[in-house]
Amino acid sequence: MAQPAAPARTVILTVDDDPGVSRAVARDLRRRYGESHRVVRAEDGETALDALRELKLRGDQVAVILADYRMPRMNGIEFLERAMDIHPAARRVLLTAYADTNAAIDAINVIDLDHYLLKPWDPPEEKLYPVLDDLLAAWRASDHRPVPVTKVVGHRWSARSSEVREFLARNQVPYRWYSVDEPEGGRLLEAAGQDGRRLPLVVTPEGTPLVEPGDAELAGQVGLATTPTEEFYDLVVIGGGPAGLGAAVYGASEGLRTLLVERQATGGQAGQSSRIENYLGFPDGVSGAQLTGRARRQAARFGAEILTAREVAGLEVNGAARTVRFSDGSAVAAHSVILATGVSYRQLDAPGLAELTGCGVFYGSALTQAPSCANQDVYVVGGANSAGQAAMYLARNCRSVTLLVRGESLTASMSHYLIQQIEATPNISVRTRTVVEAAHGSDRLDKLSLRHVDSGEDELVDAQWLFVFIGAAPLTGWLDGTVLRDPHGFILAGPDMTSDGSPPPGWEPVRPPYHLETSVPGVFVAGDARAASAKRVASAVGEGAMAVMLVHRYLEQS
Repeated sequence: MAQPAAPARTVILTVDDDPGVSRAVARDLRRRYGESHRVVRAEDGETALDALRELKLRGDQVAVILADYRMPRMNGIEFLERAMDIHPAARRVLLTAYADTNAAIDAINVIDLDHYLLKPWDPPEEKLYPVLDDLLAAWRASDHRPVPVTKVVGHRWSARSSEVREFLARNQVPYRWYSVDEPEGGRLLEAAGQDGRRLPLVVTPEGTPLVEPGDAELAGQVGLATTPTEEFYDLVVIGGGPAGLGAAVYGASEGLRTLLVERQATGGQAGQSSRIENYLGFPDGVSGAQLTGRARRQAARFGAEILTAREVAGLEVNGAARTVRFSDGSAVAAHSVILATGVSYRQLDAPGLAELTGCGVFYGSALTQAPSCANQDVYVVGGANSAGQAAMYLARNCRSVTLLVRGESLTASMSHYLIQQIEATPNISVRTRTVVEAAHGSDRLDKLSLRHVDSGEDELVDAQWLFVFIGAAPLTGWLDGTVLRDPHGFILAGPDMTSDGSPPPGWEPVRPPYHLETSVPGVFVAGDARAASAKRVASAVGEGAMAVMLVHRYLEQS
């Protein structure tokens, strides 16, 4: 098949089993349309179908298909019928001899044939080009523009399909979602040679099909860096939330060879927030994705290297080096490390929830799923800012939003401005002292059992959407035995490591630990993973910047 041309050029495909005729057809087409269209030729139906599948996966648009009627194994009508399943918008032309005109006329009704041409058509200026001009004009009028984005085909109520969409959205990778039940979803599956039993299917803009991809494979195929370019850095930042991004910006801008490692997507919990309205400098508010997306671009502009979909499994001290080990066994070393691993939403412990996660039950993915639950009733569990922000965002398009809060009121953990907004939003209701007792449904959430904490009264409600924002668990289990942590897993630093503020046991430097330094010299902590942190975006960013200042101090004295 011919080499790919510029994405703006649509395709005219011709198939004829006679090599001489095939070349002649392609020559005539290129002479007239070669500058504006890519001409692809094939000499049998199966080869032409393979070409159409490849074009489909790459997102190329096929404007016209010309097929010879008398081809062995698969005649032109049979070929065009199968081609319709792959590129239904392409105009279809059958090339026939005088003896085949009746078959061609019948094909107009059978496969909605657009035109048939009698061979030979010399001169093409009279018998070929006017027909093609009309067909191309009709195709352009239907506005079939190419979509150079990643495509995802899956089940709407599939946990892994939901995870893939969340991964792409949070990493700011443009994608288009197709349900397996949609015609276009079926066409993409057929083009990739899949029958729908293994999903999701991800098709990259280059046309590479990925079947049930893991995050690392997906990241590598959509252009996200997953492998460090060097073996040793001045600073490795673990975690891509506000604290990690702040550290990466300040570290790289001040000349440190900086590597940021993120296990899923930059932004952390803040990146999932629909609206942050109390962050300095944004009087009209800013979404978490916008704020952290800008921070990521800023860090990259200063020269920070950013790895995505890399799980850190261990931290070792090797002399003056601090070695970070990944879950696949590889490692990278640095003079210093900043732990900005953040926290994750705690899982709601109730029967049925684990089985339905991703199938109506979601943890912190209101932004991604919001379009799917428009004009429906949704439930949000949680009483802190993240839950309030999600409720406000969902209320824009949902019929009703019910906020389920275990506590007496929202005032204990939610900002005053959010409480006021919720009270002023008519389709948001708040049910305090209420918990989820169980979730019900076979392949998707169908009902919720709610219980009032004080009265013990149970209630069964219809529910297809549940978003959970409860508490925070630090992502520090992999540091067990390496740095000091409190009983809840949060990392201790500076004077907080001991009751009297003295250096921790085994501390070797003659100086005391710096304020954000952990029990391992040269290893610092910033953001929500630190014990007694403020759990606010602004404080996390500030701690990231402060940790870099302390890294400089550490490097100067080492």
